[in-house]
This record gives sequence, structure tokens and C-alpha cells, in this order.
Amino acid sequence: MDTPFDTQMMARALQLARRGQYSTMPNPSVGCVLVRDGRVIGEGFTCPVGGNHAEIEALQDAGDAAGSTAYVTLEPCSHQGKTGPCCSALIQAGVTRVVVALRDPNPLVLGTGLEKLRAAGIAVECGLLESEARSVIPGFIARMSRGRGRVRAKLAMSLDGRTAMASGESQWITGPAARQDVQRLRAMSCAIVTGVGTVLADDCALTVRPQELGLATEATQLASGRQPVRVVLDSRLRTPADAKVLDGTAPTLLCHNETVAVPAAIAASAVARLALPCGVSGLDLHILMEYLAAQQYNEILVESGPRLAGALLQAGLLDELIVYMAPALLGDRARPLMDLPLNKMADKVQLQWEDVRKVGTDWCFRAIPIRNA
Repeated sequence: MDTPFDTQMMARALQLARRGQYSTMPNPSVGCVLVRDGRVIGEGFTCPVGGNHAEIEALQDAGDAAGSTAYVTLEPCSHQGKTGPCCSALIQAGVTRVVVALRDPNPLVLGTGLEKLRAAGIAVECGLLESEARSVIPGFIARMSRGRGRVRAKLAMSLDGRTAMASGESQWITGPAARQDVQRLRAMSCAIVTGVGTVLADDCALTVRPQELGLATEATQLASGRQPVRVVLDSRLRTPADAKVLDGTAPTLLCHNETVAVPAAIAASAVARLALPCGVSGLDLHILMEYLAAQQYNEILVESGPRLAGALLQAGLLDELIVYMAPALLGDRARPLMDLPLNKMADKVQLQWEDVRKVGTDWCFRAIPIRNA
């Protein structure tokens, strides 16, 4: 039976797991603590892809783990990937008890890791601080359980709900603290999705700038090791060849109508392209999300104008809205938060509040769309 000490050790494993949130994609960020005779003998968290999983890091840190209890935030893997099965490593190390927060939703695991540990005579418990463990890897869980990652839209608005002037001018609505917060959102993402309208209006780079993260040294170094893929929805391929999103500082995927002719400058560049069918309201967003899931993207951040954000919401593809609100008024001629052609109160999109917090001089609201409301 779980004890207060078990809870304390799992809480420590969760702390370790959070240290890998900027660097482990597409793998989930996992933490592991090894304890023997009431004393921590080894700790670890998931290394960047291709490196050790949390359990291996903790075993190497301990040196000798015989007779110990392992506290792991996610079920130890049981299959051979880029690294060997972690459940086998725990068995070979002589671990006698394993406490797991969350069963792995990956179909390649899905309980088989726990079964192998039990078959080896190891005492296994699962479910300690499960909800907390889920909060560390929501995108991975979403991709494994429903076939696509978590999609979140980041929006910035004035107090009167406007995102840009009528001319398209939008920099900067919010203050430095909110922009730093957005840098951290980018660093935790696998892909950043935008529309060509935003590229043309802002010439945005959509990169993670480590010097602006405001994180501790270790976290900054981990976040600096990778850049999210920039995904630009550009049905007619209007993105200029000299646009910042094509500058090579981060990988870019240009998504366009499958019938459009590719400009010579784009064809000659190294930028990746994805041809998609076009519907009434633009490129097929469902196929796009299926493609991104196939690339193993867990966390997808949308930074766009009102049209794309509204289209994703109407398509049922947005899992969360992250809205930064500035103490300013932009007036009735400025652009709205989203393009949503709603005519009746019954058509309103109902949201569920998740979090509200102050960020510098601004406020950040997190809300989840309620399906079929």
C-alpha cells in the first residue's frame, strides 16, 4: 500500500520529469527515483531523443540498485526502440519493487511493462499521483490515445477582444513577461502552426530564443538543443523566398493546395512542402493534423490570425485556448480574436476555464472548448 513516503518519492520523480519537458520530444518526459533503506540512491529523467530513458539514467546514477524501489512517472517500456526495454533493465538490476504513476498509453506498451515486472517477481503498484503524471505529458497521451497530439492556440488581445489594428499591425499588444511566457510555450512544442497571412503581416520567425526564456541554466541548455518545426499554411504559396520562416534557423514545412504551381524559388530551396486538398474554407486541417501525428508531434502550438484560429476551433481540432489579455483598448475597427460566423446565442462556443494568472502587466487565460455544448 502506498505510504506518505511513497507519495514524497513520486513527487520527486515528477519534479525530475518536468525537467525534460523542453527536450525529450517525441518521447514522453519521465522521471525516476531509486530508493533503498529509505534513502535515495539514484535519480534520472529522460534524455533527448536517442539517449537514455529515465530508468536507465537512475540506474546508472545508483551504480548498484539491487533491493531498491523504483518510483517512475510512466510505466517502464517493454519494447525495443532506439534504446532497450526499461523493464528488462530494472529486472536485471535487481529492483524488488516498482511504483508507477501512470500506465503507458502507447499501444507498444499498454501494460506489458507492468506484466513483465510482475512475472519477474517484482512487486508492482500503479496509479500513485496519476493525474499529476498526466499533466506532465498531455500531448503524448493525446497522440497515443486518439491519434493526434494536443493542439493549443496562443492568442493575444486587448481588453476589448481585439488582436490587431485594421491594417494588420499587431506588435506588440502584450508586454515582455507575456512574450517570455510564449517563448516557453514554443520551447515545449513540437510544431508551431501559422497561416501565410501572419507571415506576410509580421514576417515572424517563430523560433525559440533561448536568451528570452528566463529559465535556469540546465533548462535553457535543454531547450536550446532543438527548434520546433514551423508549419505555414499557404494554399497559394505566397510566402516570400526571403521570409524569416524560410531562413533555415529552424525546420519549416510549407503546406499548400495540391493543385498550385510551386514557384521556382521555393522549389529550389531546401524547405519541406506538403500538398493538401482544399475545401470550402481552406486547406484540409484534419489531414494536416493526421500528418503531424504521423511525424510523432505531441505538442502543437498555433500562433495565427483570427481566420486560422477560428477554422481550427470550428473543425473541433483545438484542445486549448491560451489567451493573453493586455490592459489596452484597440477600438471597434480592430480585428477580432477569431473569425467565427455565429448568428444566434445558441451557436456560442462554450469554454471551460482551466487557469487564470497574471503575467507581468497582462493576464493569461487558459480555456478548453466544450465539445457539443
